[in-house]
Amino acid sequence: MEFARLAEYLPKVERAIAESYAAARRRSPPPFRPFLERSREFTLRGGKRFRALLVLAGYHLATHRDPVAAVPAAAALEHFQSWMLIHDDIIDHSETRRGGPTLHRLLAEEHRTMGGLGKPEDYGIGIGITLGDLEESFTVESLLAVRAPALRRLAALEEFSRMTRWTAYGQLLDVRNGALDVADVRPEDVLLVHKLKSAVYTVSAPLRIGAILGGGRAALLEDLDAFGLAAGVAFQLRDDVLGTGFDASASGKSANDLPEGKRTLLVVHAWRHGTEADRAAIRAVLGHPDASATELERARDAIRSSGSLAYSERQIASLTATALRKVRRSRSLNASGRVLLEDVADKLVRRSA
Repeated sequence: MEFARLAEYLPKVERAIAESYAAARRRSPPPFRPFLERSREFTLRGGKRFRALLVLAGYHLATHRDPVAAVPAAAALEHFQSWMLIHDDIIDHSETRRGGPTLHRLLAEEHRTMGGLGKPEDYGIGIGITLGDLEESFTVESLLAVRAPALRRLAALEEFSRMTRWTAYGQLLDVRNGALDVADVRPEDVLLVHKLKSAVYTVSAPLRIGAILGGGRAALLEDLDAFGLAAGVAFQLRDDVLGTGFDASASGKSANDLPEGKRTLLVVHAWRHGTEADRAAIRAVLGHPDASATELERARDAIRSSGSLAYSERQIASLTATALRKVRRSRSLNASGRVLLEDVADKLVRRSA
Protein backbone atom coordinates (compact mmCIF):
# COMPACT_ATOMS: atom_id res chain seq x y z
CA MET A 1 0.00 0.00 0.00
CA GLU A 2 1.30 3.46 -0.89
CA PHE A 3 1.37 6.05 1.88
CA ALA A 4 -0.87 8.37 -0.15
CA ARG A 5 -3.60 5.73 -0.14
CA LEU A 6 -3.81 5.87 3.63
CA ALA A 7 -5.27 9.37 3.32
CA GLU A 8 -8.46 7.70 2.03
CA TYR A 9 -9.11 6.63 5.63
CA LEU A 10 -8.95 10.13 7.07
CA PRO A 11 -12.71 10.81 6.80
CA LYS A 12 -13.24 7.72 8.97
CA VAL A 13 -10.67 9.02 11.46
CA GLU A 14 -12.42 12.41 11.58
CA ARG A 15 -15.76 10.70 12.22
CA ALA A 16 -14.23 8.60 14.99
CA ILE A 17 -12.85 11.73 16.66
CA ALA A 18 -16.18 13.54 16.38
CA GLU A 19 -18.09 10.54 17.73
CA SER A 20 -15.81 10.29 20.76
CA TYR A 21 -16.74 13.85 21.75
CA ALA A 22 -20.41 13.24 20.98
CA ALA A 23 -20.42 10.17 23.21
CA ALA A 24 -18.74 12.07 26.03
CA ARG A 25 -21.27 14.87 25.65
CA ARG A 26 -24.16 12.41 25.93
CA ARG A 27 -22.69 10.93 29.12
CA SER A 28 -21.83 14.26 30.76
CA PRO A 29 -24.00 16.61 32.85
CA PRO A 30 -24.93 19.88 31.09
CA PRO A 31 -22.35 22.15 32.82
CA PHE A 32 -19.48 20.23 31.19
CA ARG A 33 -20.81 20.20 27.65
CA PRO A 34 -19.57 23.68 26.63
CA PHE A 35 -16.05 22.66 27.66
CA LEU A 36 -16.27 19.47 25.62
CA GLU A 37 -17.35 21.59 22.67
CA ARG A 38 -14.17 23.66 23.00
CA SER A 39 -12.09 20.46 22.93
CA ARG A 40 -14.03 19.11 19.96
CA GLU A 41 -13.56 22.29 17.96
CA PHE A 42 -9.85 22.42 18.72
CA THR A 43 -9.14 18.82 17.73
CA LEU A 44 -11.28 18.95 14.59
CA ARG A 45 -9.72 22.16 13.26
CA GLY A 46 -7.57 20.03 11.03
CA GLY A 47 -3.88 19.36 10.76
CA LYS A 48 -1.93 16.89 8.70
CA ARG A 49 -3.07 13.90 10.82
CA PHE A 50 0.35 12.42 10.21
CA ARG A 51 0.39 10.44 13.44
CA ALA A 52 -3.00 8.93 12.64
CA LEU A 53 -1.73 7.88 9.22
CA LEU A 54 1.32 6.24 10.79
CA VAL A 55 -0.89 4.16 13.10
CA LEU A 56 -2.68 2.89 9.99
CA ALA A 57 0.67 2.29 8.30
CA GLY A 58 1.95 0.28 11.27
CA TYR A 59 -1.18 -1.87 11.29
CA HIS A 60 -0.86 -2.54 7.57
CA LEU A 61 2.84 -3.40 7.89
CA ALA A 62 1.99 -6.02 10.52
CA THR A 63 -1.04 -7.52 8.78
CA HIS A 64 -0.70 -6.67 5.05
CA ARG A 65 -4.43 -5.99 5.23
CA ASP A 66 -6.85 -3.09 5.04
CA PRO A 67 -6.07 -0.97 8.14
CA VAL A 68 -9.66 0.15 8.78
CA ALA A 69 -9.72 -1.82 12.03
CA ALA A 70 -7.05 0.53 13.41
CA VAL A 71 -9.08 3.71 12.79
CA PRO A 72 -10.00 4.13 16.51
CA ALA A 73 -6.29 3.94 17.40
CA ALA A 74 -5.52 6.49 14.69
CA ALA A 75 -8.11 8.77 16.31
CA ALA A 76 -6.44 8.12 19.68
CA LEU A 77 -3.17 9.61 18.45
CA GLU A 78 -4.99 12.76 17.39
CA HIS A 79 -6.45 13.10 20.88
CA PHE A 80 -2.95 12.67 22.24
CA GLN A 81 -1.73 15.34 19.82
CA SER A 82 -4.37 17.77 21.11
CA TRP A 83 -3.26 17.02 24.68
CA MET A 84 0.34 17.88 23.81
CA LEU A 85 -0.50 20.95 21.70
CA ILE A 86 -2.78 22.53 24.30
CA HIS A 87 -0.11 22.26 26.98
CA ASP A 88 2.73 23.21 24.61
CA ASP A 89 0.90 26.37 23.54
CA ILE A 90 0.52 27.41 27.18
CA ILE A 91 4.20 26.78 27.91
CA ASP A 92 5.28 28.68 24.77
CA HIS A 93 2.75 31.54 25.24
CA SER A 94 1.55 30.85 21.70
CA GLU A 95 -1.26 32.92 20.18
CA THR A 96 -2.45 30.85 17.22
CA ARG A 97 -2.85 27.20 16.30
CA ARG A 98 -4.23 25.66 13.12
CA GLY A 99 -5.65 28.90 11.79
CA GLY A 100 -7.32 30.02 15.01
CA PRO A 101 -6.51 31.20 18.52
CA THR A 102 -4.81 28.74 20.83
CA LEU A 103 -7.26 27.12 23.22
CA HIS A 104 -6.11 28.99 26.32
CA ARG A 105 -6.34 32.33 24.45
CA LEU A 106 -9.84 31.48 23.25
CA LEU A 107 -10.91 30.63 26.78
CA ALA A 108 -9.39 33.83 28.14
CA GLU A 109 -11.41 35.84 25.63
CA GLU A 110 -14.57 34.01 26.69
CA HIS A 111 -13.79 35.00 30.29
CA ARG A 112 -13.56 38.65 29.23
CA THR A 113 -16.84 38.42 27.33
CA MET A 114 -18.74 36.96 30.27
CA GLY A 115 -17.19 39.45 32.70
CA GLY A 116 -15.82 36.74 34.97
CA LEU A 117 -13.93 37.44 38.17
CA GLY A 118 -10.15 37.20 38.26
CA LYS A 119 -7.69 37.48 35.41
CA PRO A 120 -8.82 36.18 31.99
CA GLU A 121 -5.31 34.82 31.34
CA ASP A 122 -5.36 32.76 34.54
CA TYR A 123 -8.79 31.39 33.66
CA GLY A 124 -7.70 30.48 30.14
CA ILE A 125 -4.58 28.70 31.37
CA GLY A 126 -6.39 26.85 34.15
CA ILE A 127 -9.22 25.59 31.94
CA GLY A 128 -6.79 24.92 29.08
CA ILE A 129 -4.52 22.72 31.20
CA THR A 130 -7.53 20.77 32.44
CA LEU A 131 -8.96 20.27 28.96
CA GLY A 132 -5.54 19.09 27.83
CA ASP A 133 -5.51 16.57 30.67
CA LEU A 134 -9.00 15.43 29.65
CA GLU A 135 -7.64 14.35 26.26
CA GLU A 136 -5.84 11.48 28.00
CA SER A 137 -9.17 9.81 28.71
CA PHE A 138 -10.19 10.18 25.06
CA THR A 139 -6.87 8.68 24.00
CA VAL A 140 -7.24 5.63 26.23
CA GLU A 141 -10.90 5.07 25.33
CA SER A 142 -10.10 5.21 21.61
CA LEU A 143 -7.29 2.67 21.99
CA LEU A 144 -9.61 0.35 23.89
CA ALA A 145 -12.24 0.71 21.15
CA VAL A 146 -10.07 -1.16 18.62
CA ARG A 147 -11.47 -4.58 17.79
CA ALA A 148 -8.38 -6.60 18.57
CA PRO A 149 -7.51 -9.33 21.06
CA ALA A 150 -7.31 -8.07 24.63
CA LEU A 151 -3.59 -8.82 24.94
CA ARG A 152 -2.84 -6.66 21.90
CA ARG A 153 -4.87 -3.78 23.30
CA LEU A 154 -3.03 -4.13 26.60
CA ALA A 155 0.30 -4.04 24.76
CA ALA A 156 -0.85 -0.95 22.85
CA LEU A 157 -1.70 0.72 26.16
CA GLU A 158 1.79 -0.14 27.43
CA GLU A 159 3.25 1.51 24.33
CA PHE A 160 1.00 4.52 24.96
CA SER A 161 2.38 4.73 28.51
CA ARG A 162 5.95 4.59 27.19
CA MET A 163 5.15 7.28 24.63
CA THR A 164 3.62 9.54 27.27
CA ARG A 165 6.55 9.16 29.63
CA TRP A 166 9.26 9.84 27.03
CA THR A 167 7.33 12.80 25.62
CA ALA A 168 7.05 14.30 29.10
CA TYR A 169 10.76 13.73 29.70
CA GLY A 170 11.50 15.55 26.45
CA GLN A 171 9.27 18.44 27.47
CA LEU A 172 11.02 18.69 30.83
CA LEU A 173 14.39 18.96 29.11
CA ASP A 174 13.03 21.46 26.59
CA VAL A 175 11.74 23.76 29.33
CA ARG A 176 15.02 23.33 31.24
CA ASN A 177 17.04 24.25 28.11
CA GLY A 178 14.93 27.37 27.67
CA ALA A 179 15.95 28.52 31.14
CA LEU A 180 19.66 28.18 30.35
CA ASP A 181 21.89 30.66 28.60
CA VAL A 182 22.28 29.59 24.98
CA ALA A 183 26.01 29.08 25.55
CA ASP A 184 25.20 26.39 28.13
CA VAL A 185 23.00 24.32 25.82
CA ARG A 186 24.85 21.67 23.83
CA PRO A 187 23.83 20.32 20.41
CA GLU A 188 23.39 16.88 21.98
CA ASP A 189 20.94 18.41 24.48
CA VAL A 190 18.81 19.65 21.61
CA LEU A 191 18.95 16.33 19.77
CA LEU A 192 17.91 14.45 22.93
CA VAL A 193 14.87 16.69 23.29
CA HIS A 194 13.98 16.04 19.66
CA LYS A 195 14.32 12.30 20.16
CA LEU A 196 12.15 12.18 23.29
CA LYS A 197 9.64 14.94 22.66
CA SER A 198 9.14 14.60 18.91
CA ALA A 199 10.48 11.37 17.40
CA VAL A 200 8.79 9.02 19.87
CA TYR A 201 5.23 10.35 19.65
CA THR A 202 5.40 11.62 16.09
CA VAL A 203 6.82 8.55 14.33
CA SER A 204 8.06 5.64 16.42
CA ALA A 205 5.13 5.11 18.79
CA PRO A 206 2.33 5.62 16.22
CA LEU A 207 3.93 3.03 13.93
CA ARG A 208 4.47 0.64 16.84
CA ILE A 209 0.94 1.06 18.23
CA GLY A 210 -0.53 0.20 14.84
CA ALA A 211 1.80 -2.78 14.44
CA ILE A 212 1.11 -4.03 17.99
CA LEU A 213 -2.64 -3.97 17.37
CA GLY A 214 -2.02 -5.88 14.15
CA GLY A 215 -0.02 -8.57 15.95
CA GLY A 216 3.39 -7.46 14.72
CA ARG A 217 6.35 -9.48 15.94
CA ALA A 218 9.22 -8.15 18.05
CA ALA A 219 11.60 -7.84 15.09
CA LEU A 220 9.15 -5.57 13.24
CA LEU A 221 8.59 -3.45 16.35
CA GLU A 222 12.34 -3.03 16.81
CA ASP A 223 12.79 -2.01 13.18
CA LEU A 224 9.93 0.48 13.39
CA ASP A 225 11.46 1.98 16.53
CA ALA A 226 14.89 2.40 14.93
CA PHE A 227 13.38 3.88 11.78
CA GLY A 228 11.01 6.12 13.71
CA LEU A 229 13.61 7.60 16.03
CA ALA A 230 16.01 8.54 13.23
CA ALA A 231 13.29 9.81 10.88
CA GLY A 232 11.52 11.56 13.74
CA VAL A 233 14.56 13.61 14.76
CA ALA A 234 15.07 14.52 11.09
CA PHE A 235 11.42 15.61 11.00
CA GLN A 236 11.90 17.91 13.98
CA LEU A 237 15.10 19.40 12.57
CA ARG A 238 13.17 20.18 9.38
CA ASP A 239 10.43 21.69 11.55
CA ASP A 240 13.04 23.92 13.19
CA VAL A 241 14.31 25.09 9.80
CA LEU A 242 10.78 26.05 8.80
CA GLY A 243 9.97 27.51 12.22
CA THR A 244 13.01 29.79 12.04
CA GLY A 245 11.75 31.28 8.79
CA PHE A 246 13.84 29.49 6.20
CA ASP A 247 11.74 28.51 3.18
CA ALA A 248 9.11 30.83 4.65
CA SER A 249 7.54 31.54 1.27
CA ALA A 250 6.75 27.85 0.82
CA SER A 251 5.80 27.09 4.38
CA GLY A 252 2.42 27.31 6.02
CA LYS A 253 4.14 27.18 9.38
CA SER A 254 4.49 30.29 11.53
CA ALA A 255 8.15 31.32 11.81
CA ASN A 256 8.17 32.18 15.52
CA ASP A 257 10.98 30.01 16.90
CA LEU A 258 13.46 32.88 17.31
CA PRO A 259 11.14 35.39 19.07
CA GLU A 260 9.81 32.54 21.24
CA GLY A 261 13.41 31.90 22.37
CA LYS A 262 13.57 28.26 21.30
CA ARG A 263 16.97 26.61 21.72
CA THR A 264 17.03 24.91 18.32
CA LEU A 265 20.07 23.25 16.81
CA LEU A 266 20.27 26.18 14.41
CA VAL A 267 20.68 28.63 17.29
CA VAL A 268 22.91 26.50 19.50
CA HIS A 269 25.31 25.60 16.67
CA ALA A 270 25.45 29.20 15.41
CA TRP A 271 26.19 30.44 18.92
CA ARG A 272 29.16 28.09 19.22
CA HIS A 273 30.56 28.51 15.71
CA GLY A 274 29.55 32.04 14.72
CA THR A 275 31.30 35.35 15.21
CA GLU A 276 30.54 37.83 17.96
CA ALA A 277 28.51 39.76 15.37
CA ASP A 278 26.50 36.60 14.63
CA ARG A 279 25.80 36.11 18.33
CA ALA A 280 24.77 39.74 18.71
CA ALA A 281 22.29 39.40 15.83
CA ILE A 282 20.78 36.27 17.40
CA ARG A 283 20.75 37.78 20.89
CA ALA A 284 18.73 40.75 19.59
CA VAL A 285 15.78 38.54 18.64
CA LEU A 286 15.99 35.38 20.76
CA GLY A 287 13.08 35.49 23.19
CA HIS A 288 11.97 38.95 22.01
CA PRO A 289 8.40 38.80 20.63
CA ASP A 290 8.65 42.43 19.49
CA ALA A 291 11.70 41.80 17.26
CA SER A 292 11.35 43.53 13.89
CA ALA A 293 11.36 41.78 10.53
CA THR A 294 14.74 43.38 9.79
CA GLU A 295 16.23 42.07 13.04
CA LEU A 296 14.86 38.59 12.37
CA GLU A 297 16.40 38.56 8.91
CA ARG A 298 19.76 39.61 10.37
CA ALA A 299 19.56 36.67 12.78
CA ARG A 300 18.77 34.29 9.91
CA ASP A 301 21.76 35.70 8.01
CA ALA A 302 23.90 34.98 11.07
CA ILE A 303 22.65 31.39 11.17
CA ARG A 304 23.53 31.01 7.49
CA SER A 305 26.96 32.64 7.69
CA SER A 306 27.96 30.62 10.76
CA GLY A 307 27.33 27.42 8.81
CA SER A 308 24.54 26.41 11.14
CA LEU A 309 21.83 26.06 8.50
CA ALA A 310 24.12 23.87 6.39
CA TYR A 311 24.97 21.83 9.49
CA SER A 312 21.29 21.19 10.26
CA GLU A 313 20.70 20.15 6.66
CA ARG A 314 23.59 17.67 6.91
CA GLN A 315 22.12 16.27 10.11
CA ILE A 316 18.73 15.87 8.42
CA ALA A 317 20.33 14.06 5.49
CA SER A 318 22.40 11.80 7.77
CA LEU A 319 19.45 10.84 9.98
CA THR A 320 17.27 10.18 6.94
CA ALA A 321 19.97 7.94 5.49
CA THR A 322 20.15 6.05 8.79
CA ALA A 323 16.38 5.53 8.79
CA LEU A 324 16.41 4.32 5.19
CA ARG A 325 19.28 1.90 5.81
CA LYS A 326 17.28 0.31 8.60
CA VAL A 327 14.34 -0.10 6.22
CA ARG A 328 16.40 -1.54 3.38
CA ARG A 329 18.24 -4.02 5.62
CA SER A 330 15.16 -5.09 7.54
CA ARG A 331 14.18 -8.74 7.41
CA SER A 332 10.81 -8.01 9.00
CA LEU A 333 9.54 -5.91 6.07
CA ASN A 334 8.55 -7.10 2.64
CA ALA A 335 9.19 -5.11 -0.53
CA SER A 336 5.93 -3.14 -0.33
CA GLY A 337 6.55 -2.39 3.34
CA ARG A 338 9.97 -0.96 2.51
CA VAL A 339 8.42 1.26 -0.16
CA LEU A 340 5.80 2.48 2.31
CA LEU A 341 8.38 3.51 4.93
CA GLU A 342 10.63 5.10 2.31
CA ASP A 343 7.64 7.22 1.33
CA VAL A 344 7.03 8.07 5.00
CA ALA A 345 10.63 9.28 5.35
CA ASP A 346 10.28 11.42 2.27
CA LYS A 347 7.07 13.03 3.55
CA LEU A 348 8.69 13.73 6.93
CA VAL A 349 11.82 15.52 5.80
CA ARG A 350 11.03 16.97 2.38
CA ARG A 351 7.94 18.88 3.47
CA SER A 352 7.53 22.63 3.27
CA ALA A 353 4.87 23.01 5.99
